[in-house]
Amino acid sequence: MTGEFTTDQLEIRAMARDFAAGEIRPHAPEWDAARELDPGVFDKLAELGFMGMRVPEEYGGLGFDASTYLLALEELAWGDAAVALTVAIQNGPVTALLLAHGTDEQRERHLPAMAAGDVLTAFALSEKDAGSDAGGLGCQAVRDGDGWVLTGEKRWVTNGARAGLVLVFARTDSSADRGHGIGAFIVDPSAEEYEVTGRETTMGLRASETVTVRLDGVRIDADAVVGDPEQGFRYALEALDVGRLGIGAQAVGIAQAAFEHSVAYALERKQFGRPIAEFGAIQGKLADMAARISGARALVHAGAAAMDSGSCGSGADSRSARAASAKLQASETAFWVADEAVQIFGGYGYMRDYPVEKLLRDAKGTEIYEGTSEILRLVIAREILNEAATSHEN
Repeated sequence: MTGEFTTDQLEIRAMARDFAAGEIRPHAPEWDAARELDPGVFDKLAELGFMGMRVPEEYGGLGFDASTYLLALEELAWGDAAVALTVAIQNGPVTALLLAHGTDEQRERHLPAMAAGDVLTAFALSEKDAGSDAGGLGCQAVRDGDGWVLTGEKRWVTNGARAGLVLVFARTDSSADRGHGIGAFIVDPSAEEYEVTGRETTMGLRASETVTVRLDGVRIDADAVVGDPEQGFRYALEALDVGRLGIGAQAVGIAQAAFEHSVAYALERKQFGRPIAEFGAIQGKLADMAARISGARALVHAGAAAMDSGSCGSGADSRSARAASAKLQASETAFWVADEAVQIFGGYGYMRDYPVEKLLRDAKGTEIYEGTSEILRLVIAREILNEAATSHEN
């Protein structure tokens, strides 16, 4: 795959791999068991600039293009997916929305702190009755003088307790149609009315912090509104396009880790007097794993190229469809590869003393958050059918 990327990109990827190998992977089992990440890992990532990969240089970030960022993110996920998820939220949807729709003052206030790792971020969109149907959210934002008051509950908020900035989506016009009359608000979680009411116990990504947040009349000043307070749902969809590419890269990193563990194990594990790597059944599995990972990685970087080009595209080539395709293929590849890895390890693969069991649990999450596989198929089909209908009308 080296021919696809520049020398600079390959050096950045190698730096991320070295960091993951030395500072993340050795601690991943411990973090998983304790359900807790060492916050120091984010300080170290910030020293390398990885907490601000997508933040422009003028705000103290690295200003990476999408492809370079995703290369680095894949390697961090190879180390541990829970770490990569926090990095993806920081560099993905939150940064993207501030850059696209934030004011100069908002960008100058928040982006340097994010790039320096002084502030971790969270993205609060989903609710109990508004998961895949994000346009049906019930959290309310009511005007109060020059500002707003937010009331409601948000579910499945990654980093919701450790974040210093939470991007919250709330309904600003209860009379508007579904998907309209929604705003995006920058919330300070230190506010007294911001309360973390519970943390989820997840199957995978156990070290990642997934919480429920209650907003009990949080006061938001006018300068904490991102863009048009009626267009937040459109902004959320834009952010999800960015986020889905990040989760795609995360999934490829998980798959790559499972594949590499499988190759090493197949070479050392002996049955019937010889390494199991010499058996055709194992070779077939390894070949299929490698092919599927390469295809998923190519889709992720095709999506990155579409994003960097600034072209919206249409049909299956639209940015939304490309992002959805990348996440769909990468997440399903990650789960399939990790499942095959468990099978190659046999009984050992089912034990927590071996790494592939964790990778299978982590991989499953990538098929759910930032859009389930079922929703992604709807997104892709919608883009295809919209293009076909437009062509037919013309």
